Amino acid sequence: MALSITIRPAGEGWVLRSPALGADMFFSKGGRAEAAGRALASRLADSGQTVELEVVLRDGAVAGVIPFPATPGG
Repeated sequence: MALSITIRPAGEGWVLRSPALGADMFFSKGGRAEAAGRALASRLADSGQTVELEVVLRDGAVAGVIPFPATPGG
């Protein structure tokens, strides 16, 4: 089963949530949140964990779900 990372609106900014984090991460810009989410997903995939990064827009629509397959031997 893939580990979930979610980026969604939070007030005036954006929040990155994942069970892999000790606490939510907050960002003022969506692009920064997505960059941090992609970096986290990439590190986890490199360590052998399959990850799905979900980006949710302000209107509640899912912009996309980006798979990060586990790296063999990770």
